[in-house]
Amino acid sequence: MWIFRVNEPRLGVIRIREWRRRARHTIGLLVLLLGSAVTGLFILDQSNTSFPNKMFTALWNGVNLITTLGAFGEFNPPQKVFMLLAMVATLLIGGFAVSRLTGMLSGDDVMFYRENRLMERKLDQVANHVVVVGFHSLGKLVAERLREAGQTVLVLVGDQLQADQAAERGYMVVLGAPGGFDEVLKHARLDRAKALVVTTPDSNNNLAITLAAHTLNASLPIAAPGENPLRKMLFESAGASNVVIADEIIANALIGKLTTRVEVDR
Repeated sequence: MWIFRVNEPRLGVIRIREWRRRARHTIGLLVLLLGSAVTGLFILDQSNTSFPNKMFTALWNGVNLITTLGAFGEFNPPQKVFMLLAMVATLLIGGFAVSRLTGMLSGDDVMFYRENRLMERKLDQVANHVVVVGFHSLGKLVAERLREAGQTVLVLVGDQLQADQAAERGYMVVLGAPGGFDEVLKHARLDRAKALVVTTPDSNNNLAITLAAHTLNASLPIAAPGENPLRKMLFESAGASNVVIADEIIANALIGKLTTRVEVDR
């Protein structure tokens, strides 16, 4: 799914920041444990080997303790007691890491945050696309016809269900609250778009979207449905370049079919 959520839940960012803080804390504890293990093993080493050899052996055993590989060298009795304590500390830190870090990045809010970051990169690259506002029955038909014609389609919606439906069909989607659709339009890259088609069933909403889109890009071709000649004039004043009155199209189609039928019967 490719959905950019304008009103992205802030909890996703908070969770990721908290996970990073806990991860740094855990790594710090492991580094501290490693340093303590190396220092302790070095001090307790009673062999007659050189300083570098003692240090390397202590480091080797300390790293094996942290990584739980188990390839330890020989220990004297004091070192064995020390290692038992270090192993207990390792288990405690490991349990702390598991309890504090697992599950934090599996929530929907984190998934939305990651999806938004991916979509930001995709939207930065999109150009020469057609923006379809709304994904009701008309919006679905328009988007499908545009895709069949080889156009890149970006769908703008204010409803989660419509966003899911559009994303499941493979469209890029920008989702935002209906009351703040100006922000949605700002993320649609209208400065690089080929055209915009407004398809929501709310005529007043369509008029407001047309006006906002024309304000953002005065040269953008905008197509919108109109209920009557007065509405058509309003849409054209708002910046629409192509207003379609559905009743006129249906009437022309019906009369055309009747005329054809009459001519055939003759």
